[in-house]
Order: sequence, then structure tokens, then C-alpha cells
Amino acid sequence: MENRYMAITDLVKFNKSKTTFIFIGGKGGVGKTTISAATALWCARMDKKTLIISTDPAHSLGDSFDRLIKHVPTPITTNLSAMEIDPDIAMEEYKEKFAMQQQYNDALGMFSDQLDVMSSSPGIDEIAAFDKFMQYMTNDEYDVVIFDTAPTGHTLRLLSFPEMMDSWMGKMIKTKQALGSAAQKLKNIIPFMGSDDEQLQNTAELEQMKSQIIEARNILTNPDRTSFKTVLIPEEMSIIESTRAMDALNKSNITTDGIIVNKIQPDNNHCDFCKARREIQNKRLETIRDVFSEQIIAEIPLQAHEVRGIDQLYEICDILYGSDPSNGPIAL
Repeated sequence: MENRYMAITDLVKFNKSKTTFIFIGGKGGVGKTTISAATALWCARMDKKTLIISTDPAHSLGDSFDRLIKHVPTPITTNLSAMEIDPDIAMEEYKEKFAMQQQYNDALGMFSDQLDVMSSSPGIDEIAAFDKFMQYMTNDEYDVVIFDTAPTGHTLRLLSFPEMMDSWMGKMIKTKQALGSAAQKLKNIIPFMGSDDEQLQNTAELEQMKSQIIEARNILTNPDRTSFKTVLIPEEMSIIESTRAMDALNKSNITTDGIIVNKIQPDNNHCDFCKARREIQNKRLETIRDVFSEQIIAEIPLQAHEVRGIDQLYEICDILYGSDPSNGPIAL
């Protein structure tokens, strides 16, 4: 098949005027952060302004780079910055941004038990994290943004947020419009309901956020802008979970185009244990090539040491993408 003659580098599409988004995910413990960091270093080496973002609450990106990484873009190397989203800080930023909106929602919840607007809404901490996520999805400040994601279940929830938030925002806007007269009456007995101008401003903020959500959804489902690379190890549970995750992503119209098989046991006939492990992994590799036959597959051997720090990450970068920058993709 054609994809057997393609390399993992062929899957990266740099756009001349729009940001390219790369999600790297998989089961916990397969090496997502290492692969994400190595990918970011390669993009930066391709002379692309690159940002890598960790969306995993249990961050390990800073450990991988062996640097202190903050809630804001932190310089790592030439062309590369990194950030770890802090849910608590993101939530405070979101509350400050939509303080009046939250007050209105609280009042609405007190007087409209029959409505499911509040009960069906996502948690404010999740909304806050997604708000930060959208900040980088809906501007073109960087050439490439790489998302080092949380384990599969959390990632699928994050990527489903545009649909869920679009629905929730739609309900909020319709509710505000339907209860306009009621809000006018409530204003006389509840001081924080605000003036007419404030109500209009709050509705405008909702409309703006809904527009951003739609834009983020369109970007996520555009294969020229966004792709998802799956990291797995040659073990049955990893293969099963990756298959389910890719099915879910495909149903959401998110392009899944690459498989990175990590931690492959090297051949060693002088070690019975190593030889046995390799034989089992060979069977799993055959399964991977069969199950993911439509994907481009890259393989990374098990390292003799813990991969930590930029120098060791560059070693993974070279294995995965090659050491010659001239072999990189052409900008669209």
C-alpha cells in the first residue's frame, strides 16, 4: 500500500498563514510526553515557531524537558515554547472574564428548576481549561501547536467539548432571550442582575464564545489544519484502547493518520527474558500492522535509559523524524 512508502514526516502539513495543530495521545504510560516533546523539537528545528501545550492535569512535560514550565508559554529552545495548563489558574481567569455571566447563571438557576441548562453544563474547571485551549486554537500566533494530551478518556472528553459547549451555549442564549422579561422583573429584587446594557453585554459575550467554539470545531475537523497521532506500545491492552480511541475520534471527524509504536524490545539472543519479550512483541507488531493498515506506522526502540532533557529528546527526534531538516515537509 502507498502508506508503506511514506514516513511519519509526510503527515505533518505546515501551512504558510495558518497554524498547524498536532494532537499526540494514547494510553497512560506509553510515552506520549516524550513523543510530543521530540515532535516539538523537530518542528522548531524546521524553523517553525512552535508551542507545545500539556493538557494533562498530571503534567510531565516539564520533567521531560527538565525545565520549569509555567501556565504561560515558557521558552525552551530557538523557535520553541512550552506551557502546562494549570486548571486552578485557568478557572480564576475564566471566572474573572465571565464574572457577570456567572452571577446571571446563579440567579437563573434559583428561579428555573424546570430548565436543564445548568444541570447539563460542564464543570466550570473544565470550561476554564477549554477556554484556554480555544485561545490557541483560534489565533495564528504560532506556526505549529502541539498538544501533549492526557490519557485517552480525558482527551476524548476534551475533544468532544466543541459539540457539548456549542449545545450548552445555544441553550443559554435561548434561555436569556426567552426570559428577557423575567430578568427585567428580577432586576428589581436582585441587585446583581444588572442593567439592560449589562444584560446585552453578557449575551454578546455568550455569542462571541459560541462563535469561537464553532471556529475551534471547524479547525479540529479540518485535516489540513489538525491531525491526531496515536502512541502505543506493543501490548494487547494498548492496541485495544488505541483502536477504540481512534474509532471515537473518527466518528467526531478528527483525522487520525499516524501510529507511533514506542518501547520496542531490541533483539538480544543472549538474554532469554529479552528474547521471550521480543517474540511476544513481534506478534503484537503484526497485529498493529494489520489493525492499523490504513495508518502510517513509525517504530521507536526501547531506550536503555530514561529519556529526560533536551539532548536525549533530540535522540528520539532523530529516530522518529530523521536528523536532516531538509527532509521535512513543504509548506502548503
